Amino acid sequence: MQQQSGEKQGLMKKLKIFHKRQTGQKKTSKNREFAVITYSFLGLFLCLMGYFAYFEQVKSEQFINNPYNKRQELFEQNVIRGEIYSADGVTLAQTLTDEAGNETRKYPAGRIFAHVVGYSTHGRTGIEALANFSLLRSNIFYMEKAVSDLQGEKSPGDNVTTTLNYELQLRAFDALGSYDGAVVVIEPETGKILAMVSKPDFDPNTIAQDWDELISDDNNSSVLVNRATQGLYPPGSTFKIFTTLEYIHENPGYEDYSFQCVGEYTVGKKTIHCHGNKKHGAENLKDSFAESCNSSYASLGLTLDLERFLALCDDMLFNTELPTSFEYSKSSYVLAPGDSDSAVMETAIGQGKTLVTPFHMALVTSAIANDGVLMTPYVIDHVNDNEGNLVRLYQPKEYGMLLSENDAAILQEYMRAVVEEGTATKLKNDSYEVAGKTGSAEFSSSSDSTHSWFVGYAHKEGKPDIAVAIIVEDSGIGSDYAVPIAREIFDEYYREEE
Repeated sequence: MQQQSGEKQGLMKKLKIFHKRQTGQKKTSKNREFAVITYSFLGLFLCLMGYFAYFEQVKSEQFINNPYNKRQELFEQNVIRGEIYSADGVTLAQTLTDEAGNETRKYPAGRIFAHVVGYSTHGRTGIEALANFSLLRSNIFYMEKAVSDLQGEKSPGDNVTTTLNYELQLRAFDALGSYDGAVVVIEPETGKILAMVSKPDFDPNTIAQDWDELISDDNNSSVLVNRATQGLYPPGSTFKIFTTLEYIHENPGYEDYSFQCVGEYTVGKKTIHCHGNKKHGAENLKDSFAESCNSSYASLGLTLDLERFLALCDDMLFNTELPTSFEYSKSSYVLAPGDSDSAVMETAIGQGKTLVTPFHMALVTSAIANDGVLMTPYVIDHVNDNEGNLVRLYQPKEYGMLLSENDAAILQEYMRAVVEEGTATKLKNDSYEVAGKTGSAEFSSSSDSTHSWFVGYAHKEGKPDIAVAIIVEDSGIGSDYAVPIAREIFDEYYREEE
């Protein structure tokens, strides 16, 4: 009996130990499951809060600015649209209210800033679109806002100061004259857009009355298109910047390049002519660039690795998004392995199917001037409330290295040669230094149908001050039409600096 009793006690003891272990394991398992669920929900909560913070700081303005967002109508019902100023304090846009409370958007500078400032009737364009969130937001003292709400009055919106220089914009506008085309002026070290002109233009003060005419099928000139950012043109000889860069990449001994120009170059049934069939004679690579020798570039273009050339052009912002909030067209480069010799020769000199915007060329030029670094272009400098208190300050940001410092140095030297001894000698002067590249882009079968190009930059004491891209439609060669405009812009800039 005692033996059986002992066995029972031992068995009970083992059962208790087993039960305790099982219970412990269940508790541990439940605790682990509870912890997983808790931390999962905590993680989701933190992600949600992070997204809300990101949306508020980064995306909210973009969504509010969306033309389909009905919230804009609520802002317009409660806020008088703010004013837009140039960097030097000139009013570019303002809202006037009569005694009956009727609001009219006015543009004191009229056509001069038509495309870059834009309009806010029949949709929004230009800075009116980019700064819409700020212009329709009021940061006045909350008690003052509450009083306005109680009285049924609108609060004044915030005011936007741009990076645009009024005198520089005016000079570019006047210099372009009666020609259609575009001018872009950028500060290479910061990315500030100092001027942006597009012609044909329109009067933003009468946009409502003129709307039907402006959008009619009979209006073939597309005056509402900002040619600076949306106009696509054959780049002409300005494209030799890219051809030169690719040749240098593929040929470490590029300084030994030589070519004997006889005024034309023929392969098969395709003949490329230099301007006026001019015979440039013996040339190295820099001479070919400075004189813009089509024959030389057609020849060296046939030696290039087209896959590598495509990759370089993509790196230089062809076929890709541009770092801007303005409405723009993508530049296109489509030459590929297997294309004909004719297509290769035409592309190498900036003809063929290649198309660029003046804004794109201004970005490339500013990066070359800035030792290869492209700064993100911007046109809004700061935002103030109606009482002048700072609401937001925009700072220069680096977009990235568009080309190496060594590549930039070579192109700077070559572009300087264009001014010193090549096709842009009209820009030589004792007050400042200029480097650039001219271009004459044929856009039809008629040899007289030519766009005039100039891209370049000016500087004093070694640092790049401003970069420009200029196109004068259906005018003539770059040295005769675009270069004089560049001279006027550079003169105006340094006149103001004195």
